[in-house]
Amino acid sequence: MRQAANLWQLQAAIQRRLVQVSRHATDPVQVIDTLPLPVCAYTRGGRRDHCFPGQADYGYCAAKQLHYYGFKLGLRVTRCGLITHYPLLAARPHDIQGLATLVEGYAGGIIAADKGFIDQYQHARLAEHQGIHVVTPPRARMTLTQPLCLVRACARWRKIVETVGSQLTEHFAVARIRVRDLWHFQSRLIRKVLAHTIGVFLNLRLGRQPLDLDGIPMV
Repeated sequence: MRQAANLWQLQAAIQRRLVQVSRHATDPVQVIDTLPLPVCAYTRGGRRDHCFPGQADYGYCAAKQLHYYGFKLGLRVTRCGLITHYPLLAARPHDIQGLATLVEGYAGGIIAADKGFIDQYQHARLAEHQGIHVVTPPRARMTLTQPLCLVRACARWRKIVETVGSQLTEHFAVARIRVRDLWHFQSRLIRKVLAHTIGVFLNLRLGRQPLDLDGIPMV
């Protein structure tokens, strides 16, 4: 390969294989969230949206109170912090519009999410057609339709995806990718997610019999 970016498909395939070998891809409880990915900063001169024309957009992250231009990284992680799905989403739409993308490929179970993913209609459709039960904390004066113990458990599990997001931001610098086209951007993003997955995979195998990529115990 003349450029490392040409290996993005191989890197994505290795990441998927590690998730499968870890046997956590079918975890009955997974957590979803989104992470802002700014591609440039606001300046006194005004707009700087010449990068990624027609692809990136302006968005707002309420958790960080951040106005930015770029994308959103969707994250679906297991209870051990393993990333099972990481779609690149548009920055402007509300998080609830990315719910179907975030649960894509999930076999069914419980999805823990924050208040940004509250939508009773979509929740009912996912539960009926795909066996996916989205659990979110209720808003003020909102009737609780799920068991309180389940809501509290999901509130604890939601901290896991926040930890993963912090690791990607602080240790892997996903919010500081400075390139001029989507091809290089996705390549670097996949490489960072792969590095995080390898770290979690090694921690999961620590003290156990190691497995190779074919799932056969290594001698």
